[in-house]
Formats: sequence, structure tokens, C-alpha cells
Amino acid sequence: MNGLGGLNKSDQGVVIGMVQLQLPTVATKAELTAQTARVVELVGKARRNMATMDLVVFPEYMLHGLSMNTDPEIMCTMDGPEVAALKQACVDNDIWGCFSIMELNPGGYPYNTGLIIDPQGEVQLYYRKMHPWVPVEPWEPGNGGIPVCTGPKGAKIGLIICHDGMFPEMSREAAYKGAEIMIRTAGYTAPMREAWRFTNQSNSFCNLMITANVCMCGSDGTFDSMGEAMIIDHEGTVIAHGKTGRVDEIITAEVRPDIVREARIGWGVENNPYQFGHRGYVAVKGGAQDCPYTYMTDLAKGAYRLPWEDEVKVTDGTSCGFPLPNRRFNEQEPQS
Repeated sequence: MNGLGGLNKSDQGVVIGMVQLQLPTVATKAELTAQTARVVELVGKARRNMATMDLVVFPEYMLHGLSMNTDPEIMCTMDGPEVAALKQACVDNDIWGCFSIMELNPGGYPYNTGLIIDPQGEVQLYYRKMHPWVPVEPWEPGNGGIPVCTGPKGAKIGLIICHDGMFPEMSREAAYKGAEIMIRTAGYTAPMREAWRFTNQSNSFCNLMITANVCMCGSDGTFDSMGEAMIIDHEGTVIAHGKTGRVDEIITAEVRPDIVREARIGWGVENNPYQFGHRGYVAVKGGAQDCPYTYMTDLAKGAYRLPWEDEVKVTDGTSCGFPLPNRRFNEQEPQS
């Protein structure tokens, strides 16, 4: 699996390109428009760079940078010009695209939204980041679950965003819904490099799935993002890696969802997604299918509570300059 980065494409192969996009600074509508045009330009570069490419993936914060600016003037909407431009870029270049927007939310803070768009310009996957990187990020926690879509060559594709990937439950949920390829887009900076690497590999192996992961790249004068595109097979082996941190480089590989399907059906030892719900099937017919995990049952009851809960020191965003929130999840902002 790789085919010289996708140059030699097999009949069942899906070629993915991960764009280590230069970290932008965007504070005005004009700058947002210019950055959208830059992303569109790089969709074209991806197509010219690799005629076999099926899917091009851009990192989180591709349009907005890392300022955490929530000014409504520069937030996107699904029917706005930025999303329209991304759709047209996929049509013009006959390619699937994965993109990131900060989406206006009239009921509260914006959503950190990921999109997968097909070559006909149709949104096939719409995802709201479930786990904002608190206390740094102000985004509204996602309320739409973890969707999976059918992509090139019939591959089942899931999408999670940055900090989401630090929770093993996120990648397991994507696998449980059938994802054979899981994309993880990020804005992570250099201090997260090692955690980024080993969680990407763990997410792949523990779920017998391909993961395709990419961060923003370069500096905006304040933050230094690391690029670190990684495409990893279902055994946890890195098959393509953007180690140099070169901005706007597109890291490519051919992946084989059909081999993932084969492993999930045929493996005995380490068939982790199956065995998780069929514990000890050698000893008992069908394996144990209970839920012995207290944190899961407590969370389902709305009673999740850590033994050290009362000692946790950071429980809101005031340390990063955000006001104390005054509403519960899924409540609207009070009218003034």
C-alpha cells in the first residue's frame, strides 16, 4: 500500500493528498476572501500535482488561522461564498475535497465544522467538532455525532478534528459506523508533535482502519504549526509522513480500503473492533456482550464524574480570556 505516493495506482486504490497549508492570519472579510482563493488555488495544485489523486485534505483552520477570532464578520455559513468556492473547486478539478470552516452559530459561539465535498460539488459529510481544545478554543461543542460517508471507490470515510483524536472513543465510533478511512485535520503546534504521532498510529491499529492526518504548517508570527501529515495503514504503519514541515507541500499515498475490509472480516488475533463487543468468545458463545465500563454507563446516564472531579482547576475558558459561560449545552443564548 502506497504505490510510490499514488503514482502507481491499483484498481482498488484510493489516492489521498494531505496539504500542509501555510498558517494564515485572517482578521477581516477581505483576508478571508483572499485565503479562500488560496485554498482554491491549492486544490488546483493538488490535481496538477497528482493526476491519480482522489481526495485532497486541508487542515483545520485553513481559512481562519489560529487567532480564535469569533467576529461574525469572518464566520462562514453553509450558503455563503466561501463554501460555494470550495464546492466549485472540487467540480473544476474533478476531485473530492475535505475542508475546514468556522461556522456562524446565531445561538452561541461558532461551530468548528469539517466538510467533505464530492466532485459534483455536493457536501457528502458535515461534521461539527465534538471536542474543542479547551480552554484555548471557544467553539460550540458539536451536536451531530460522528458521521460517515461513502467516498471514492466506495470507501467509507469518517472525519474528526484535532483534539477529537486524543479520545480513543472518537476513532472507535467512526470505525463502529463503518469508516475504513478516518481523516483527522488539525491546527496543532509543535508541542503536540509526539502525542500527534502516537495517537494517529494508535487510532489506526486499534480500529483496523486507515487514518489520514494533517496539521497547519509554518508560522503566523505568533504560533508555529508543524505540518506533520501522516497517512497510516490499518496495522499502524506510517506509509507517508511530512517530516520536513515544508509549507504547502502535499503529502500523498495510495491506500487500500479493500484490504481493511479483508482484515476486519478475516483476522482472528487483534481483530479489535469485533472483539471489543465479543469478549472471550473462545470461552462463551458469541463472547460477552455486556458493557462493563463504568465511565460509559455513567456518561449515558448523564452522571459522568471523576474521582478527582472536585479538584480539577481549569473548568472554563477564563484563563484564556473568554467570559464565564451562562448557558447549558444545546441551550440558546439568552436574548438581551
